[in-house]
Amino acid sequence: MPATVLVLVETINDCLWILENQGFHLILAPTPSERADAIKAHAGQINAVLTRGPLGLTAEEIAALPHLEIICVIGAGYEQVDLQAASNRGIAVSNGAGVNASSVADHAMALLLSLVRDIPRADAAVRRGEWPKVMRPSLAGKRLGILGLGAVGLAIAKRCANGFDMSVSYHNRQIRSDVPYSFCPTPTELARHSDFLVVATPGGIGTRQLIDKAVLQALGPEGFLVNIARASVVNTADLLQALEQRSIAGAGLDVFDDEPRVPDALKTLNNVVLTPHVAGLSPEATQATVELVGKNLVAHFSGQPLLTPIALPAPN
Repeated sequence: MPATVLVLVETINDCLWILENQGFHLILAPTPSERADAIKAHAGQINAVLTRGPLGLTAEEIAALPHLEIICVIGAGYEQVDLQAASNRGIAVSNGAGVNASSVADHAMALLLSLVRDIPRADAAVRRGEWPKVMRPSLAGKRLGILGLGAVGLAIAKRCANGFDMSVSYHNRQIRSDVPYSFCPTPTELARHSDFLVVATPGGIGTRQLIDKAVLQALGPEGFLVNIARASVVNTADLLQALEQRSIAGAGLDVFDDEPRVPDALKTLNNVVLTPHVAGLSPEATQATVELVGKNLVAHFSGQPLLTPIALPAPN
């Protein structure tokens, strides 16, 4: 009997044929109401759940699925998956770290270029029949700071160092000996040495509000912030204040605290560029993501090690 996968992710439908071709039976539940109904109606047959970090899977949901064996999370972050509950049940968890790194890095660069060169306002002006000549900074030769030098951070660093001749610094949980970039011991120190600060670290308790008032002050009135990671890494109230008071030059944001709701105060500012959490979305990234999920599912149900396992806490 084929394994049944509950799919909570709303952005990968075009590539779900990959899993179906591997023999998996899929139950699609991309909305909260469909999710609750699917768990209630199909609890006895669900063997795997496909989710993403912000959607997660709660302890209560895990408890309601007696035959659940594996949780596959697309993307690097898994902050809303109850790892303790999974561990207690012996349920495996995998993620997709690095699979969409190129797409996210491209989007980070798009946000940075749009923000620093003020492309949205220039475009709007031309459409109104105006022809403003506004002086904006260049990216070439500037100082880039990256918070989180994983696969996405590395992809951004390479684009900036090789394509724009930027000097690159980073803050990470640990120093990397395999990169030519400068390590900064704290986020504040990183901001102090950056013209552009890009947030590329996973979400979760360990990274919550690493970017606060002190970091933004260190970034300064000519500094720009880009966040393509998780909104939880940035203190939104501090960021709003910094943007309103022009104590930083601007921000490019793809992630928000209560998606899809975006604070009205952000929408009214002319020194921000906003996108609807789409950095990791591209046909290439989506296919690679689903292919990795399929490989992890096949490995698990054939008794083989997962390709990208998440380390779980000890059962209690």
